[in-house]
Amino acid sequence: MFNSRQYEYADITVFIGSRDVTGLRSIKYSSKQEKELLYGKGNMPLSIQKGNKSFEGEIGLLQSELEALTEGEQSLLDLECKIVVTYGNPSNGDTLVIEELIGVQFTEESKEMKQGDKFMEITLPIIFLNKKKVQ
Repeated sequence: MFNSRQYEYADITVFIGSRDVTGLRSIKYSSKQEKELLYGKGNMPLSIQKGNKSFEGEIGLLQSELEALTEGEQSLLDLECKIVVTYGNPSNGDTLVIEELIGVQFTEESKEMKQGDKFMEITLPIIFLNKKKVQ
């Protein structure tokens, strides 16, 4: 029997350090690698050459989560942590997917509110050293 159930936002759990982030509004992360075609004789590429890898993303948090993360810290920009993202809900029969973002640092901290806003949502760009699947 084929199960076509997809992971939902409600099935995501994110830990920053050892803190379960309940005020998470969004998370986005990516892995990239420089790649370039190598040419020699003729006009067709001979191979694809690989360069450096990079890892970046962004996290959307409520202001109260940001304040909890920076409690006792001089600045969010001084913080280095691990982020663990878990997809799935075992009670629905999902297979859990667990990914660790290692050596995460925040590259910018800005806050903004506009007239009529009911809460402050903060988007924080991140870079990290590596990503690995657990299990």
